[in-house]
This record gives sequence, structure tokens and C-alpha cells, in this order.
Amino acid sequence: MLTVEAITSAYGRINVLHEVWLEVKAGEIVALVGSNGAGKTTLLRTLSGVQPARSGRILFKGEAIERLEPHQRVVRGISQSPEGRQVFGPLSVEDNLRLGAYRRQDAGMRGRLDHVFALFPVLAEKRRIAAMSLSGGQQQMLAIGRALMAAPKLLLLDEPSLGLAPLLVDQILAAVRALRAEGITVLLVEQNASAALAIADRGYVLETGRVVMEGSGAALLDDPKVRTAYLGL
Repeated sequence: MLTVEAITSAYGRINVLHEVWLEVKAGEIVALVGSNGAGKTTLLRTLSGVQPARSGRILFKGEAIERLEPHQRVVRGISQSPEGRQVFGPLSVEDNLRLGAYRRQDAGMRGRLDHVFALFPVLAEKRRIAAMSLSGGQQQMLAIGRALMAAPKLLLLDEPSLGLAPLLVDQILAAVRALRAEGITVLLVEQNASAALAIADRGYVLETGRVVMEGSGAALLDDPKVRTAYLGL
């Protein structure tokens, strides 16, 4: 579904990604792990088009998309749930979700809204209240739900467990597994490397903007270098 070929990206003169190569197959959960500052968020932003690529290619279902605008990538089926949730605080939960469907104003929007409420029932209960009054975990559910309203084929999740209690982390990761069961492909960036690799089909380790290791989620969990450097074991 997604092929990244030698992608580089920079903020001004500072290169952050250095010829990154990876692929995501349809129906997979692929985890991208690494320490703070490794370039994980920059890579997701580059894939969604928010951050420009300096060189390299991004192929989505065989089409080169690295020069497309972010909204054009959304229409093609790529949606991102950003780090830090970034919900529209004064707006209601339902209005936040409807904004996620801004480029998908079609007959299926009602069904997608019902799907998000089924996945996260607490959002249905609080649909009329302002997003700023939700807990951190509920805001994370809202951010994921908003991304789902665009009917993505590929969902980019950036640090969905950041700042959440362990019980809420389990709920969020269970929802990610449920989305894969529904046929949605997921590229997951997660500081909690052990939790991410435990649910991932495959994973990549990013270090100072370069992919330094790849393998199945289980293999990376058992790798001594990964366990020492990223799992604290």
C-alpha cells in the first residue's frame, strides 16, 4: 500500500530524515519506534504532506504522492491523527468529528460517525459537549475518530498513548487492533515501543533520521539491541 523510497526532509538547513526506506502492506499494523528526536513524527508529517519532502519518493497504491498537497492525500485515503491530539477545544465532540469528514462530504458520513461512536462509546455520550472538557484519553479517542471520518485506507497514528494511564493505553491499542480487523492499514509511531511492537505485524527502528533495523514485531521485541536501547530491558 505504501512505499517510501530514500525520503529526506529538513527544517531549514537541518536535515531530519536521511534517505528513509520502508513499506507498509495492506492490512498491516506497522510500528515505527525510536528515541525522542529520531524523526518519527517528521516522517509521518512528510507522509501526510504537512512537512515537505526534500528528495525521494512516496508511493501510495502505486501512485507517486510526494508532491501532492495534504488535502489531496486525504482524498486518496491517507489520514493522520497527530501527536498531542490537537482537537478543536471550543467545538463539540460531534463538530470535531464532522470536521474530519470535510473532504468526504458524502452519503457515507452518517455511517462513519456511527462507526466512530461504536468504536468509542464515550464520544457518543459526550457528543454535545466541548472537546476541551474531555479527559486526555477521551481527547485521544476523538483525535483518532476525527481521522477515521475521512474514510482512510491508511491511518497514520502519532503517539496515541502519550500521557495516558496504562488502562487507557490498553483501550487505545485495542481500538487499533479492531481497526486492522476492519481492514484499515495502520502506521503507528509510539514512544511505548514494547506496546507498539506487541500489536504490530512488522516494525522499523528509526535512529537520527535513518532506519537502522526492521523485522516482525515479535522479532524486534526479542532483539537484544532493541530491548536494551528502546525497551529498557
